[in-house]
Amino acid sequence: MGHDSAGTDGASRRIPEATVARLPIYYRALVDVADRDVTTVSSDRLAELAGVNAAKVRKDLSYLGTYGTRGVGYDVKQLLAEISRDLGLTHDWAVAIVGLGHLGQALADYRGFGARGFRVAALFDADPAKIGRQVGGLEVSPAASIRAVASERGVRIGIIATPPHVAQAVADDLVAAGVSSILNFAPALLSVPGGVSLRKVDLAVELQILAFYQSRRSVPAAGG
Repeated sequence: MGHDSAGTDGASRRIPEATVARLPIYYRALVDVADRDVTTVSSDRLAELAGVNAAKVRKDLSYLGTYGTRGVGYDVKQLLAEISRDLGLTHDWAVAIVGLGHLGQALADYRGFGARGFRVAALFDADPAKIGRQVGGLEVSPAASIRAVASERGVRIGIIATPPHVAQAVADDLVAAGVSSILNFAPALLSVPGGVSLRKVDLAVELQILAFYQSRRSVPAAGG
């Protein structure tokens, strides 16, 4: 389920969803560049790092009102700041993770969220053996308390990593708690009200796409 995104001057500048999807890739590439004390980067170099063409980089960044300097390129720090602002990374977004299986625990233990503007504020699970345990420095709360705890802690982004048969009920509880963005790892189609952003990550589908490309590499060329 897609959604429109606005640029730095609000709804008056709409950024295509395909561009929004590439901004985090540019951001990651720029962080790597900045870590090597590089101060400027050309569209060609950024395109190489992001795996796209330079014309697409220039078009995408033009939606941010950024055009770079001919013969010099883009100021790395400035571009990082602009992409951070447009992605909302300058905020401290409170995140809840529901489902503390292997995937949920790995997400809860991941230390990279904080540097990107995301703070894991709540963990939930329905398994009595997991409730009350410490994962990633947070105590796991019962799934039955999602509405109260997520609301109390100001959670705005929810991550669902539960079995599929409970995912919709979890989504309903998150929305009722005031969560307005949901990332769904459960293999289930969810329905959310208008105004709530929902993105699905289907690992099986991603593996199937990789298998498609792998199979094409494995087939010998005709006449070979």
